[in-house]
Amino acid sequence: MTANLVPAARDILATLIAFDTTSRNSNLELIAWVEDYLAQHGVASTRVVNADASKANLYATVGPAVPGGIILSGHSDVVPVDGQDWDSDPWTVTERDGLLHGRGTCDMKGFLALALAAVPLFRDGAKPVHLAFSYDEEVGCLGAPAMIEDMAVTLPSPALAIIGEPTMMKVVTGHKGITVHTVEVLGHEAHSSLPHIGLSANMVAVELMHDLAELARGLWENADPESPFVPPHATLTIGKMEGGTAANILARRAEFVFDLRCPPDDDPDTILAPFKAKIAALDREMKQAFPQSGVTITRQSNAPPMAPAGSQEAEAFVRRLTGDNSPADVVSYAAEAGQFQQAGFATVICGPGSIEQAHQPNEYLAVEQFARGADFMVRLAEALKP
Repeated sequence: MTANLVPAARDILATLIAFDTTSRNSNLELIAWVEDYLAQHGVASTRVVNADASKANLYATVGPAVPGGIILSGHSDVVPVDGQDWDSDPWTVTERDGLLHGRGTCDMKGFLALALAAVPLFRDGAKPVHLAFSYDEEVGCLGAPAMIEDMAVTLPSPALAIIGEPTMMKVVTGHKGITVHTVEVLGHEAHSSLPHIGLSANMVAVELMHDLAELARGLWENADPESPFVPPHATLTIGKMEGGTAANILARRAEFVFDLRCPPDDDPDTILAPFKAKIAALDREMKQAFPQSGVTITRQSNAPPMAPAGSQEAEAFVRRLTGDNSPADVVSYAAEAGQFQQAGFATVICGPGSIEQAHQPNEYLAVEQFARGADFMVRLAEALKP
């Protein structure tokens, strides 16, 4: 049966990869294709759109609408290919040396394709499979919460949620959370030889970034040696910064973006409280000199971690499907699994491919992993039969 599922899944994967669903773009063409595919198999689906209806989540129940079903969830968006050196068209699945290359093959349209290919198998189950495809995971897990909230109200009590991020088909029971903030500094322009009559936004931004670097160093020094995460502590990095006009002008504006990734036992608000207090004090001080100047900090996203506790039954069920007997693992990347868990769903992460291939030029999913994912779907369908 697995061999029969693979060709259909390969065809679906090629279709999904051809949609450029980079997070800056709409995913509606992909969603419309999935809706049509499900309708051809007699499955109704529900869209949950964003504020301007330019993007959508999609969820659907395959099989009877009864309690005890399984959620299979993944995101439809992918990261950019800008500036990356690809050996083949990133929007076409290209097989080389047993590897399926293409943007999103690993992260995570391979899992979506396998779940869709198994729809005919899931229709005959005594328990349902609930498909859940999100948008904007790659920019802070922004899309899924509205869908999860809707599913929690409308679905008949699923037994567990499986998030198909790439884990080499091993069971993952925990991940770090992520919060992303943008800091904007507005200064007062003047000639750089006269800093006493102006205010450089860049100089203020550098001071604040230095504080974050010190904060990051402190997180490292206070690592819990018993933590299962690698690295075994919260991490903070500044991913983007910009500011200024010219070397001889005091910068009018500067901006930087940082992310903080916390294990389940760490609270990002507590960690950032002193930094936010300094920003408030600086903002008041700057406005006294130049009313239009100041500093603001804006939280762009806040995806919760997934805690290993409470997932034993879900873990045992998925292990029976994968045959994975290795120790339970946790990962340092963020995912939508924490959002499902926070909504009350027992949740694990398990999907084909390696996270090490995600976001890379020439991203790939090994054919062997794709076949293992197909085997997983077949076993799931068998487990749900009457």
